[in-house]
Amino acid sequence: MSLATLLLLADGRLPSGGHAHSGGLEPQIAAGRVRDVGGLDGFLRGRLATGGLVSAAFAAAACGDVHRCAELDAGLDARTPSPALRKASRAQGRALLRAGRAMWPIPDVGRAPHQPVALGALAAAAGLTPAEAAVAAVHGTITGSASAAVRLLGLDPYAVHALLARLAPDCDRIAAAAAERSSDPVDDLPAAGAPLLDIGAEHHATWEVRLFAS
Repeated sequence: MSLATLLLLADGRLPSGGHAHSGGLEPQIAAGRVRDVGGLDGFLRGRLATGGLVSAAFAAAACGDVHRCAELDAGLDARTPSPALRKASRAQGRALLRAGRAMWPIPDVGRAPHQPVALGALAAAAGLTPAEAAVAAVHGTITGSASAAVRLLGLDPYAVHALLARLAPDCDRIAAAAAERSSDPVDDLPAAGAPLLDIGAEHHATWEVRLFAS
């Protein structure tokens, strides 16, 4: 286990384009569903239980066996009904691979795989375990949206990071549960969905002016 490598992979400063995405938060703020830290708490907990679990499971699976990446990528397509979210995930996957290839030799997993698949392949190339890939995936699921909330709502960054600290045990629990299933068949991996985020993503894609790509 390399904690330093895991921290490098989970670092928000990694040039993977994640800063350009709000994880579906921007349209929820516009709709008035998230207004403050309390609302952000509910949003992030929902993200953890749905997209966080799915992303962690697929990242762990890809890390455990990079030869499954094409199959895993198709499985994520089936779990992402929103074309806008599929496009955003693949854009982030492409950018993540570009950053990763500057650091480690990564096997061919396609030009633009979904972000969790790219993350898993990158974790494997870095010598990390499926459990560590799951932690990185869950961590990224909430920290990106938390950072976006500070920019979109002008929230106190100290309060937002206090929220992230409170959610850390949930991140560990979800990552562990996801990693335990890393060798499951693709059809048996988690498929938790968030229909409101899918709908919001489609509306968000039509906006002429927006701060985030998704």
